[in-house]
Amino acid sequence: MSSAICGIREKVLLSLAMARPPADDSGNWNLRGIPRSLMRRVKMAAAHEGKTVKEFLTELAQARIEELERKGILPKGKG
Repeated sequence: MSSAICGIREKVLLSLAMARPPADDSGNWNLRGIPRSLMRRVKMAAAHEGKTVKEFLTELAQARIEELERKGILPKGKG
């Protein structure tokens, strides 16, 4: 490998190592292939409950995770 490429590689690795996680410890998902009919139904359900789609899906996922933890299928997670 040339020294220029090694230098660039080192800079990239250093910047990745120094990258800070988001302050609120959140992340992003990009989901593909979700049927449009399901997307519409989720949006309607969220609106019915006065929530954003993000809030609706987060609460839905959290409830399912807690159910799996209670059943002993998943280990208990951090708060």
